[in-house]
Amino acid sequence: MGQEWDAESDVVIVGFGGAGACAAIESADRGAEVLVLDRFGGGGATAISGGVVYAGGGTPYQEQAGFSDTTQAMLDYLRLETGGAVSEETLARFCEQSVENLRWLERNGVPFEASMAPRKTSYPTNEYYLYYSGNELVPPYCEKAAPAPRGHRTKGRGTSGKVLFSALRKAVAARGVRVRCHTRVTALLTDSTGRVIGVEAREIPARSVYRLAHRVLSRSNRKLNIYYRPLGKLLDAPIKRIEAKRSVIRRFRARRGVVLAAGGFVFDRRMLAEHAPAYRSGSSLGTIGDDGSGIRLGQSVGGRTDRMHRVSAWRFYNPPLALVEGVLVNSAGERICNELLYGAKIGDHIAGQPGAKAYLVVDQRIHDEARRQLPGQTLWFQRLQAGYLLRIGHVKADDVVTLARRAGIDPAGLTRTIEGYNADARADRPDRMGKERGHVHPLERGPYYVFDCSLRTQRGFPAPMITLGGLTVDESTGAVTRADGTPVPGLYAAGRTAVGVCSESYVSGLSISDCVFSGRRAGAALADER
Repeated sequence: MGQEWDAESDVVIVGFGGAGACAAIESADRGAEVLVLDRFGGGGATAISGGVVYAGGGTPYQEQAGFSDTTQAMLDYLRLETGGAVSEETLARFCEQSVENLRWLERNGVPFEASMAPRKTSYPTNEYYLYYSGNELVPPYCEKAAPAPRGHRTKGRGTSGKVLFSALRKAVAARGVRVRCHTRVTALLTDSTGRVIGVEAREIPARSVYRLAHRVLSRSNRKLNIYYRPLGKLLDAPIKRIEAKRSVIRRFRARRGVVLAAGGFVFDRRMLAEHAPAYRSGSSLGTIGDDGSGIRLGQSVGGRTDRMHRVSAWRFYNPPLALVEGVLVNSAGERICNELLYGAKIGDHIAGQPGAKAYLVVDQRIHDEARRQLPGQTLWFQRLQAGYLLRIGHVKADDVVTLARRAGIDPAGLTRTIEGYNADARADRPDRMGKERGHVHPLERGPYYVFDCSLRTQRGFPAPMITLGGLTVDESTGAVTRADGTPVPGLYAAGRTAVGVCSESYVSGLSISDCVFSGRRAGAALADER
């Protein structure tokens, strides 16, 4: 007996975030009829992100700011960051298409600007929209690839992901693409040959009080999860209850195929415990839609997963910039890494320490300078976090030994580390971890302070994280692949649901840039399928 369909389209996209929107636009522009389904109101993690797009190879904004960049330099750098997550050919294609993908975003209404941030920062203030968003200036990266600022922040005050996604939403609407929100896809439907021909979903009926309640609760949940997950978690159950009891089953046919663009799995603690146990205590960044459902849908029809152990956990203590002059140690008092590294790379180093514990040690000089820098170098959310650390979120002592004992660090180990660091600084020797000389000074003016940088959620100092692994795909089309490497007919994946450019490590802007790259790739492949 044939399936009964509630609606059909050439292409059905599961998830209306950055990757889903890009896939929809590309498919529609190539003449395909497109239907997008989203569990909530659209936006996904993209809408609550910083709106940074990693782009290089000579963008107009790099040139306007006076920087020369080449595709080769971008490739040389990303080869170090991506660690073979994708093939050399795919990474080269990603870099070659970078300038065009940025122009494509602009044509779809996303605004950028060439104002260059004057200092290394995790995220620039509202005066600046171009910056070094990764490890480009830090050894060994700067020794092997010509540095250039490639973090293109969408122009918009605050965290400007909402501006980026608003433009994409308007571009989708302008093409007449149908979007059905508050529709949770629960299964992929296949024919007798195993080809994916549609999806089954639970949709909360439009113009019902439950649709309104679901909209209000999901919006509140998304905001609370950003600031304090325990409060947001209180809304999980009523949201799921409405989805389970106040929805109706719908079936949507995909004449050419389905794109899974439903995010990662950072909100599924069981999946985290299974694949990445070192990160279970971090703070999930995204929406509760990032629960691995898209990945599990792909697995249900034979899709393979990879790099599920890779998680990006961020330990940003810069800004204020003065704090990079401190020393980051583990519980044995041993120095961990160059303190100037990008926060996600620092998180990688911390994850490798016993108990994923780490501590930033500073003296009074650094503490005073950080407080002086606080107003001019931070946006409000950075100011809250850094202000918490500098005012109350620390351990303090007049000497290093007492400091170590109070913080739970081995006193002998920390003493050796600080003495060695100070001796090198006084002798003007190169820093053992490669930190730039201008940020290396002796820690000798007490009292001393310790900030707990362990990978765990702390009041006032969360450890935000996103998952990086997902379904394996054919890198030329985005088709989901099986264990034997063959494609699952009719099924594609993009964004954090799929293995992509940033599935080994992450720098700011690389995930959204990959959403554009992989979303357009899947959208084009499906639109061209006959």
